[in-house]
Amino acid sequence: MDRAYDYALKLKRMIEVETISEKGKENKEKFDRFHAVLEELFPLVFSRGEVIKIDSSLLIRIKGKGEGEPILFMSHQDVVAASGEWQHPPFSGDIIDRKIWGRGTVDTKGSLFAIFQAAEELLENNTLPSVDFYIASSSTEEVGGSGAPKTVDYLKRNKIHLQFLLDEGGMIKSEPLKGVKGRYAMIGTLEKGSGNIRFTATSSGGHASAPPHNSPLVRLSKLIAEIEKHDPCKAKMNPTVVEMFRRMGPHTPGALGFVFRHAKALSPLLEYLLPKVNPIGGAMVKTTMAFTMAEGSKGLNVLPDRAWVNANTRFIHHQGIDEMKKALLPLCRKYDVEMEFIDCQDAQKPVDYNSRPFKLVEETILKHFGDVIPCPYTMTGATDAYYYSPVTENAIRFAPLEINEEQYRSIHAIDEHLDIDTLPPAVDFYKAIALKAR
Repeated sequence: MDRAYDYALKLKRMIEVETISEKGKENKEKFDRFHAVLEELFPLVFSRGEVIKIDSSLLIRIKGKGEGEPILFMSHQDVVAASGEWQHPPFSGDIIDRKIWGRGTVDTKGSLFAIFQAAEELLENNTLPSVDFYIASSSTEEVGGSGAPKTVDYLKRNKIHLQFLLDEGGMIKSEPLKGVKGRYAMIGTLEKGSGNIRFTATSSGGHASAPPHNSPLVRLSKLIAEIEKHDPCKAKMNPTVVEMFRRMGPHTPGALGFVFRHAKALSPLLEYLLPKVNPIGGAMVKTTMAFTMAEGSKGLNVLPDRAWVNANTRFIHHQGIDEMKKALLPLCRKYDVEMEFIDCQDAQKPVDYNSRPFKLVEETILKHFGDVIPCPYTMTGATDAYYYSPVTENAIRFAPLEINEEQYRSIHAIDEHLDIDTLPPAVDFYKAIALKAR
């Protein structure tokens, strides 16, 4: 029996259903088709579990034997668009040379399959866990929609508090930072906040043949250049990153390893160096601003009476929304620019890497993935887990899939794919977590 290939055939069926989410659109028909495939692939989950549909998002309760607080496994069902020229069609689920190709293989139908398959096998063998466990799968994660918030509202209304949850986040990867040797299970324990800052400059407009000084686009350009040169976002080491470096230090050669092993004492040096030499490491210790969109006038020969630029911003704990407003206000006054914070949310409280739920995840990783090194880290992207703080103190971001650098870079890009041999240990991981929870 080739367990990995059998699993891949199920995942292929899931990939074949196109589930691209779109901002402001429910797309109910496509998600109904996806749910029908899930029900066909995992009949016991749907017949013996309590299935709650929240718009096109799913919440499924699998009843355990005891009365302890439940746990929750989650992974979203929607995917981003799949433009560009792919080696294999993005919704084919082609299985070639023990790799499965398609949009969602890594982000996140691969882990969603493993969750459902783990639940199906537990029910098949009548090995029920001690506590209830839930499966949550939003249809709106990629567009920041209402799926996860509405699911949390349901849990709150029904007074359901979770021991912990496992969502997407880190995975198992070699050399997660350049120069760091070994295989690491990167476990997200801190998720930054996110939002957008719109900077707007105005004038009376006019004909481009007689341009004035400091027109709106010029003032915005000066603002951007100053932010780029004199970054108002200040780096500060946090306990999660210090612990991450402490665990990486013994496996990192040379001066870098020495610095990592002594990250707490050398925090001022790391705060200075990280943003300059490593964008990923820098993003873990500071708020970031990425200028993503801009608009001026509609005519080639027309001066804009109003121009704006957008900065997609990820807020760290020590410099959240209020602190960023204070830091940016003098710059806005200097260049006569207005700022507006749009859909912004601060970072949530970090998970304690000494907590019982984290230790359970850590121990299970060590049992099922060999010589891997479990490591807490700061999530620089956004997940549905962000919304769950009202119902748990332990929102752990880790998907038990092993990927290489090429597969990591395929997330949200062309040729997304996954090794099928990573599927069996992922299924076993979720089963073990469910059975160990008390």
